[in-house]
Parts: sequence; C-alpha cells; structure tokens
Amino acid sequence: MTITLEAIKAEQTKLAQMIAKFEANAPTLFSIPEANIELQPGERYAGLILGDDGRPSHHLVLLPGDVEATWADAKKLAEKAGGDLPTRREQSLLFSNLKGEFKADWYWSGEQSSESSAFIQGFLSGYQNYNLEDIQRRCRFVRRSII
Repeated sequence: MTITLEAIKAEQTKLAQMIAKFEANAPTLFSIPEANIELQPGERYAGLILGDDGRPSHHLVLLPGDVEATWADAKKLAEKAGGDLPTRREQSLLFSNLKGEFKADWYWSGEQSSESSAFIQGFLSGYQNYNLEDIQRRCRFVRRSII
C-alpha cells in the first residue's frame, strides 16, 4: 500500500471528527469554590447564585426582619440594615429555599420594571409581578458574599 497525501488527509479528517465527538460527550467538571460564610444572629443562608455564564457568582444570605414600606423607603432601609433588596433571580432562590421565612404576601425586589414601578415576588404562589413604587409592600433584605 502506498501512502499518499490524500490518504493522510482523509485519516486526519476522521481523527478530527472522532476528537470532536469525544469532546462533545465528555463530562464537564462544575466546581463550586469552598466558602465559609459567617452568619450573624437571625441570618439564614439562602444558597448560591449563578452568573449569566453559568459559573458561581455569589452566595446569598437573608437578613433578619420583615418590614412594610414603599419601594424607595425599602431601598433606604436595606442600606441602613447593611444589605440590599434582592433581585428577581434572588427572590426565586429565596422562594425555593427559604419560603418559610416569609409571610404569604408580596415582597419588593430591588429591580424596577418601569420609571414608576418595581418588581414584586409573591411568597404564596411564587409568582412575580410588578407594582407602583409608592404602594406599601413587605420587604426583606439580603447580603451577598461574592465568589
């Protein structure tokens, strides 16, 4: 059998296809960096939030206390408490992992839906909606431990 450039290229193409197929089916290692998160009295660990790239972004901690306020006042109260209003994604995690820490009511998120309204999370059904910012709603605060 004579070795030709054409035969070598054909074998190389087959080998490249085998490598691509192997890589497509190879398992992916998902690593979660080890963390020690100090919880203050009354705080609850809520879980891990992933970034848009699918990698761990931050750990979420629910602060103690439950107050009613307008959205603007809730933002100020959160800052005074050393935290923030949770994002919509964080509220979903809170509903999943710590639903029992909330009353069956609507809670402000830290995200606006328009110039005069902000998103809210229902802790009875898990449904998210929006409301005018000058309405009194319940609020809980969170802090983030960035990874």
